[in-house]
Amino acid sequence: MSTLLLVRHGLTAMTGPVLAGRTPGVHLDERGHKQAAAVAERIAVLPLNAIVTSPLERCVDTAEYLLSGRDLELQVDERIIECGYGDWTGRPLKELAREPVWKVVQSQPSAARFPNGESLSEVSARAVSAVRDWNARLGEDAVWVACSHGDVIKAIVADALGLHLDQFQRIVVDPCSVSVIRYTDQRPYVLRANDTGGDLTGFVAPKRKGRRRHAADATVGGGAGTGSV
Repeated sequence: MSTLLLVRHGLTAMTGPVLAGRTPGVHLDERGHKQAAAVAERIAVLPLNAIVTSPLERCVDTAEYLLSGRDLELQVDERIIECGYGDWTGRPLKELAREPVWKVVQSQPSAARFPNGESLSEVSARAVSAVRDWNARLGEDAVWVACSHGDVIKAIVADALGLHLDQFQRIVVDPCSVSVIRYTDQRPYVLRANDTGGDLTGFVAPKRKGRRRHAADATVGGGAGTGSV
C-alpha cells in the first residue's frame, strides 16, 4: 500500500486575484515561505521515499522546504504541472468570471477547454497517470510527496474518490494543505483532505503482515483531519 501526500504550493503574490497558471518566475511570497516551512515541519515526522514536484517555481520553492534534512533528490515531473490555461494565463479572476467558459469550468469541468490551452480532462488524465507511475516505481510500501497545484490535486483526489470529474469543484485545496491517499490493490482510500494543521504521524508506512491487509487496515491513522473537506 503506497501512501501519497499531496501538497499544494504556498501563497504567491498572484494567488487569489490572478490566474497565475504557468506564468514563469512566480515564487512564494513571505506568507508562502512561512506556510512551506510549517508544512515541512509537519511532514518531517515521516520517512519519505520520494519528493516529486511540478516544475513551476512556486512548487519547487515549497518542495525544497520538504527536502531539507533528507537524503533525497528532488524529482521534477512535468505531468503534475499546473493546468495550461492558455489565453486565461495572467488574467484577473474577477474578469475571467464573466467569460462564458467560466460557467462550464464550474458546472461541467469535463467539458471545459481553456482558450488555446488544455482541457481539464487532459489535466486529470496526465496527473493520475503520473501518480500511478510513481506508485509502481516506488513500491507498495512507499510514502511519498507530490507538490502540485490546486486543480491538479483536486483531479487526483476526485479520481481516488471515484468521482466524475464534473464533481471535482466540490473539493477544496488550500495553499500548503496536505491531502493523503493510500493506494491498495483493491482501491484508493482518501485518508485526509485539505488538512492544514493535523498530526501526520499516523501515516508512517504500516509494517507488512504475513497475510494481505484487510481494507480496514488501510485507513488506520487516516481519520478526518482538522482541515478536512
